[in-house]
Amino acid sequence: MTPDPPDRDARYRRTGTIHVLNLGAGVQSTTLYLMFCKGELVGEYPPLDFAIFADTQDEPRAVYDHLEWLRSLGGPPILTGTAGRLGDDLSRGVNSTGQRFASIPAYTTAVEGRPDGMTRRQCTAEYKIDVVERVIRRDVLGLAKGGRVPKSVRVVQSLGLSYDEPRRVARTRLRFAAHPWSSPSFPLFDLFVTRAECRRWLAGQSIPHEVPRSACCFCPYRSNAEWRDLRDNDPAGWSRAVAVDDAMRAADRIRNRRLDQSLYVHRSCVPLAAADIDTPEPDSIQGAFQFSRLGVVESECEGMCGV
Repeated sequence: MTPDPPDRDARYRRTGTIHVLNLGAGVQSTTLYLMFCKGELVGEYPPLDFAIFADTQDEPRAVYDHLEWLRSLGGPPILTGTAGRLGDDLSRGVNSTGQRFASIPAYTTAVEGRPDGMTRRQCTAEYKIDVVERVIRRDVLGLAKGGRVPKSVRVVQSLGLSYDEPRRVARTRLRFAAHPWSSPSFPLFDLFVTRAECRRWLAGQSIPHEVPRSACCFCPYRSNAEWRDLRDNDPAGWSRAVAVDDAMRAADRIRNRRLDQSLYVHRSCVPLAAADIDTPEPDSIQGAFQFSRLGVVESECEGMCGV
């Protein structure tokens, strides 16, 4: 799905404090958006001026459907920006700036079926975080490329990182230290709200569908249950994931700086189309998907994906 370009008439102001939400359209950022809409965040959390969705153009259908539902509520305007279609860049063996290296955290191996490691994740920064910043600079503040943010402007970015994600909160605070014109806000974390509590809260909000986890359809951070859901309920997303997975191993397509191994989106390091996704992972693997750096919570790229 090709996103609508950000509204060029949506510039807010060049002075004062602007409050935006990094909207991943997943569980946590949806919770925040709806809480802001309902006026449930008061005091140190002023109303939102905008929400910003960074579109990789390769989210599952459920994410785009959910995003349109959020827009239909008539809440704070949701702006969209993109760095291009991530899957197309991967298939060509380039990233958003045309350099030749894989930008998703693909599984690697020299021998098919024998997992060896993972490549470095760069998609979050290039296709999510940087896109949000560009929308703020160009479409909210109306700055030309390379223009400086006026000293009279302060941007507060709310992020849907929850109380069970302290490491991601700490890393995000460090990242914002390099942006004196912008500061992060973590309402869910500050209010001790976990991801599970977000799900329980959302269940009582009369949402006509299940709130999805925002992640590209070929994101390697998926359990077998999530792969099955994609295959069974989003055939176009499944076909896209299979195609991108195959393209990542095509001759002369991918070079990851001295990497001489093959890349796969499924943790078994076999082509996705042939991977055994119908067998549930052992409890130990399920635990890893839930709580480790390979897991659902840690893998979501708030601002980002998933949240």
